[in-house]
Amino acid sequence: MPKRVWQPKKAKRARKHGFLRRMASSGGRKVLKRRILKGRQKLTV
Repeated sequence: MPKRVWQPKKAKRARKHGFLRRMASSGGRKVLKRRILKGRQKLTV
C-alpha cells in the first residue's frame, strides 16, 4: 500500500505560509490586511 500524499511538517508549513513569509511581499501584506479586516482570529498558520 502506498504512502499517503499529505505528510505534515509544521516547520515547512510555517516557512511557506507563516506570518514572516506573508510580511515579506506586498501581496502577502494585502492577504494579512484582508484577514485583519475580516476579523480573523488566526491570520496565518
